[in-house]
Formats: sequence, structure tokens, C-alpha cells
Amino acid sequence: MEQIQKNSLPVAIIGGGPIGLAAAAQLVKNGESFILFEAGNTVGASILEWGHVRMFSPWQYNMDKAAKELLLESGWTSPDEADLPTGRELVEEYLLPLSNLSGIKEHIKTNAKVVGVAKKGLDKLKTENRENVPFQVYVEIDGDTKAFEAKVVIDSSGTWKNPNPMLSNGIWTKSEQALKDRIYYGIPNVHELEERYKNKTIMVIGSGHSAINALLDLVELKEKYQNTEIYWALRKKHVREAYGGQENDGLQARGELGIRIQRLVDSKQIAVLTPFYINGVHEVNGKMNVSGDLNGEETTIGNIDDIVVSTGFRPDTSYLNEIRLSIDSAVESVEALAPLIDPNIHSCGTVRPHGEEELRQPEKNFYIVGMKSYGRAPTFLLATGYEQVRSVVAYLTGDLVGAKEVQLELPETGVCSTNLASSCCEDKSPVTITNAGSCCSGPIPIKLEIKSNSCCE
Repeated sequence: MEQIQKNSLPVAIIGGGPIGLAAAAQLVKNGESFILFEAGNTVGASILEWGHVRMFSPWQYNMDKAAKELLLESGWTSPDEADLPTGRELVEEYLLPLSNLSGIKEHIKTNAKVVGVAKKGLDKLKTENRENVPFQVYVEIDGDTKAFEAKVVIDSSGTWKNPNPMLSNGIWTKSEQALKDRIYYGIPNVHELEERYKNKTIMVIGSGHSAINALLDLVELKEKYQNTEIYWALRKKHVREAYGGQENDGLQARGELGIRIQRLVDSKQIAVLTPFYINGVHEVNGKMNVSGDLNGEETTIGNIDDIVVSTGFRPDTSYLNEIRLSIDSAVESVEALAPLIDPNIHSCGTVRPHGEEELRQPEKNFYIVGMKSYGRAPTFLLATGYEQVRSVVAYLTGDLVGAKEVQLELPETGVCSTNLASSCCEDKSPVTITNAGSCCSGPIPIKLEIKSNSCCE
């Protein structure tokens, strides 16, 4: 521990989103030097890509404590903690002011893409003296690749730039890649893309909040351009499983998403295809055909003009090939977190709080935090990441007690995320165009330490 504190090299932070900047704030509060690399041209660049979307968690859960303290000391006025920011507001009213603070601004490098991390002079195979040599972070800046040395690396680069494909087995195909100009990954700004989507037949793929947000915007477009047709393709046994906690959700805005989308499905403004396991997409006469297993039968949905893929994201570890990592083989999360967040087994219990100890990697002083630490699991919340970096920085600066005292309280979700559905949820009747009602007498409100959606957070 003394070696870390006495070492004059900085801590390298990869990613200038909310968690990376929270790590920077925590380091400043603890008197530690850092250098932060952001691949975009501004902090929060990935968030701005969904800046039109209003978050369902209020400001209360979206600001790091240390960051807020630094901002208040500078004369900054905090937004109302009960308000719900859009992604753009999160960047403009919080991240940008934070990044411009003295002590932080001069240590941020934008347009700086990290392309490799290693131990100085050693590849992954070499063990001797490994813990005593610094990290080298290779960064593309201004058309050149430069190496920066660091005593610690905190990777908070997220997953937004690495979306999952539309195929249910997770494989990218040449045919999908060839159609990339007609497939949008994430949450499109339908208002700005009105000319692209109006009076077209659009398929939205995915069952999470990202897909629901896209569907709500497309239905609004449909009210203006009545020839717009909307398909919703998802893999759940029944569409009602995507409605979430609704009235029982501790975050009202999140619950309302489920309420609104159910009304649109019930009114048949959206044609639901479920369970639909997609295995291919091809261009036919200028349109797209999407094929797969729908209710146990091989089916092709044709004449699709545009596709929105909201099937989640996966971490990019390609630039970490020379770092010794412990990553879960299924979830692709930090290995110790997998049992806490694996959607295959995680059900109506609580997710234990976690911090530095769970985030440790075999490579000493290397940490993956934030959404990337969750791998493919769709349950990350900003407050979770803030607590992660608080614990990591406490450990690195010698506060071992503080590092272990991880406390995190979040709202009730009203969501019972489990594969052990009751009998009414296991309705196996064919459902192609779904007219769904309530299920299982309503969800049970659960008190979780860590539970939320993926993309918007």
C-alpha cells in the first residue's frame, strides 16, 4: 500500500462517462493524481448518443457524492434531486461542469482511444517482478499511438460502443453487417429520424427498456404517419414478461414504461412476435426478411424497411489481451460478480453490495468498474458504479475499512426476475400478434441493493 501512495505515476482511467469521472473525483478528494482517456470528443460522448431519452432514475441516484461535493465547492447549483434528467441533461448539467473543475480538467484527454494495456516490458506470460513494474496504456491520439505509464488502471469504458447483434445466438453475420445502414443499434432519436421511419415497416428487437423507449417513440410517429407499421420481436415466452413492475416499481418513471407499452400492445398498435428466436436477416427486393423460430415454427417476416436492435451490449476486452483477467465465461462480467447478477439464476432475492474486493483482478492494481464490470448482464445502475469506485479508491489510498464498508440502497423494483415463472406465466399457446393482459396477479415488490436496467444508465 505504501508503494502505491509513494509512486509518482498517476492512476489511469479509461472512459470519461459518469463512472470514470466519479473515479476522478474520488481520486482528487484523496489527493491522488490521475489521467483520464475518453475516446469521444467530449466527456459523456456515449450518453449523448441517447441524449434524447429521459432517464427513469432521478438526479438523486445519478450523481456521485464526491463529485457533487467538488461541484458545490465551486459554486455549482445542483439540479432538483427529484427531477428526471435526459441523457443530454446528465452530460450538460453534471458531467461537463465536473470535467471543467480545476484539478480535473487538466488531466482529461479527449479523442483518446485506448488500444492496448500491458505491464511495462512484460507480456501476459511473464510473472517475475510483474507486480513491481508500471502499466503502459497505449492510446491513439491525433493519428498517433502514444504510451502512458500508470501505477493503477481503472477501466470504466462501458459497453455502449459494442452492441449485441440481432441473432438470438449472439453471432454477427455478414448479411447483418451488410445491412448496417438500415439497422439502428440502441435507441434511435425518432423525432430527428422522422424521414427515415415515417410510413415504413419497422421491426424493434429486444425486451428491455431500450426497446420499449424506441417503441413508444415509433408509435407516436405512427399517430402522425398512419402507414407506419411496427413489429416488436422478443424472446420472452409472453410479452407480459417485459412489462416489469409497473405500479409496484419504486422508480415511477420506470414503472410507467411498462404501463404505457402494455396499453399500446393491448390496443394492437404494435404487432408482437414472441417468442421469436431470430436466426437470419437478408435483403430481398429492396426490403429485409427476418427469419427464425416463432412459437416452434420456422417463420419469415418479410417486407421490413428498417430494424432497431435493442438487444443489449457486451464488453470489449480486445485491448486487454496482455492483462491477466478473471472474467466469467457466460456473463462476461468480473468473475466474482457473476453469481450476483447472472440473469439465468438471479431471481427475487437481493444482490449483495460489492466493492474493491469483488472487483480485484489477477493483475494487481487493475480494475474493471461500471457497466463493463457487469459484462452482458442488464442490471446496472449508476449508483452501483459510484459505490464501486469509492470503494476502489478507498482501498488504493489505504482506507481498508472504508473499502469494505460498502452500503447501497436503491428503490424497490417491483420486478421478479426469474426463470421459475408461475403457471399463468407459462402460457404455451401460440402468440404471434399478442393482446396481453396482466399476469400472475401482479409482481412482488422486492428490496434490492442493485437492480435496474442497462442502456440508459
